[in-house]
Amino acid sequence: MSRTRTYRCLNCLDATVTRSFDTSHLSRTCPNCGSFERFANQTVIDQFEALEASPPAELDWGRLERREKLVVAERLARTEKTLADFDVTEATDAVAAE
Repeated sequence: MSRTRTYRCLNCLDATVTRSFDTSHLSRTCPNCGSFERFANQTVIDQFEALEASPPAELDWGRLERREKLVVAERLARTEKTLADFDVTEATDAVAAE
């Protein structure tokens, strides 16, 4: 018997699906909110929620956009990366002044 993994809709955070394989996310239409969304692996969601509840002092967590926070959570949950592997930098304008 194979182990199942749970994935949660990143839009509504309510709908979940289970699958017998392990990946960082799935893309599908959410049966709850109706949007075509990523369903993140529950371990990533758990890591994201832990970081939100206790923001890491090593990062300027509040400055990060939600998508960036999810990338950090995914790397921490699914790889061997640590908070020391991340650095928050200033965004630069894409258009140079003339």
